[in-house]
This record gives sequence, structure tokens and C-alpha cells, in this order.
Amino acid sequence: MSVTVWAYSESESAANEVATAGNEIANSAGGKSVTLEVGSPRERVQSAGKKLVLKGRPGPISSPELVSEAIFRAARAMNPSVILVAATRQGREVAARLGAKLGAGCLGEAHRLSVSGSTLIAERSVYAARVVAKVSAPFPCLATVKVGSYESFKGSTASVEEFDAGELSPKVKILQTNKKASGKVDLKAAKIIVAAGRGVKKKEDLPMIEELASTVGGALGCSRPLSSDMGWLPEEHHIGLTGISVGPDLYLAVGISGQLQHIAGIKDSKIIAAINSDKDAPIFQASDYGVVGDLYQVVPALLKLLKAKRS
Repeated sequence: MSVTVWAYSESESAANEVATAGNEIANSAGGKSVTLEVGSPRERVQSAGKKLVLKGRPGPISSPELVSEAIFRAARAMNPSVILVAATRQGREVAARLGAKLGAGCLGEAHRLSVSGSTLIAERSVYAARVVAKVSAPFPCLATVKVGSYESFKGSTASVEEFDAGELSPKVKILQTNKKASGKVDLKAAKIIVAAGRGVKKKEDLPMIEELASTVGGALGCSRPLSSDMGWLPEEHHIGLTGISVGPDLYLAVGISGQLQHIAGIKDSKIIAAINSDKDAPIFQASDYGVVGDLYQVVPALLKLLKAKRS
């Protein structure tokens, strides 16, 4: 049986990660991998095999509704064995819609994928990453791939092919689009991360934490409340089970209590340190080093010490 794996994401960086996943499982099954592009090919998105560019009318294909319909029409014509979609916010919706259209199984939030015969096997974290579950689905099927699970594919695309998806008419009319603030940090590549939590009392205090991150040559992250609930930082800074999973050499949690959802996102860190005023905060159970104290006293003192050592 010839195995064909399609890989897609609206995010350039995630698209290259999913391309790696697709290439690995295609190679293991003696098949071929294809990177999907919607609308037009992107220079920074690579493919181990060919790129399949889906085009439609009358306008750009951007919403999950239209993207899933375009991929559905291509899949119906070409019958891929597996379709991989990066588990971004939009990607999850695309995969859910596509799975329903195709009547195919969808394995969610996979961090490792393999093939056995005509079955796709996915490993995914459950119970706040305390357990790794193996789930499977027969071909044809889909899987969403957890962002950060695979390295970005680096190579050259063999060829580009176009597919005419025809006329695409949305059932939902978009009245207005507001571009969200974009983070300027790649937390997955950071060797040192300083993350702020709910212990930071107001947004105006974040520069103090950012200064600490800068002083130690690190990147600024945060727990879910600061990004999703209060909107103090873009979601690209959100670390945890529902955000980005990281594995830096040093992770410093400042004012983060350390609930299971957050710990799941930092468990691969080589060293975890924490500053928290609550000596019973769960973060200390996962930490190699900890300071029990008010971050408004500890952080300035730490900055003073670090700057004195530099001079």
C-alpha cells in the first residue's frame, strides 16, 4: 500500500514542523510526503516532497471554513492516507471540520507519530502530561500535531503542483478582522526563560520581569492568566498545557503558583527555579531551586546583584 502524507498549517514555523512529522512517517512507511499550501506557496515553508497549492475562487482562502473545504475537495480527488495539521487555534478548527467532511478519525495533539501497516499511531499527553497515551486510527485519517514536538524541516522543495478547488462560498460572513498583537519571541528556541505569573500585580510591573529576562540573556514567558485572561502579553508568550511547551536550560518562574497545566509545559526544562511568596506553592515541588519571598523585593535585589557582577 502506497502511503501519502499531507501536512498543513497556516503558520509558517508550524508548517515546517508538521512537514518534518509528515516526512518521518512517510519515510518509515516507504511513502511520500506533501506540504499543502492554500492560496499561494510561501518561500519559507519547505517540503521534503512536493508542494500542493490549493487555489479557489473568488477570493483569498483564509478562514477555517474555506481552508477545510479546499483541503476536503483536494483529498476527495487525490485520496491521501494521512493529513497532518498543526495544533494551532485555527488548525484545530480546520482539522475538526475536515474530519467531519471526510468522515475520518482525527487524533488530537500528537507529539509523536508512527505508522503500523495501514494504521496511524499517535502518542499524546494526558492527565496534565503525567501519562502518555497511544491512540490510533485507520487510513484515511487526520492528526493534529502539537506545536514544538518536531524540529523545523530544512531542505528544498522538489516541485510545486496546483489544485483548483473551484468556487468557495463561505456560509459565515466576516465583517471585520482585527490583527492580534504578535510576540517577538521564540520560546521554543530559548535557552533561558523568565516567566511571569499572577503574582505580578499590574501590567505596568511587567517591564521589571522583562528586564530580568534581558539581563540573564533570556526570553519572557508567562502563565495563562497573563495572556488569555488579562491580555497583558500576546498568546505566543503563554507557557503550559494549552500554550507552548518549552525545554530551556533554565526556567525561572516569577510569581507563578505552578498548577498542573503549567508544569506540563515546562517539565522538559533542565533546571527549574521559582520565586513565590507562598512556601506551599505547587511550583516548588517541580523546582530545583526556589526562593520564598515577595517578587517585588527579590527581583530588584537579583537585578542589582547581576548588574554588579557585570560591572
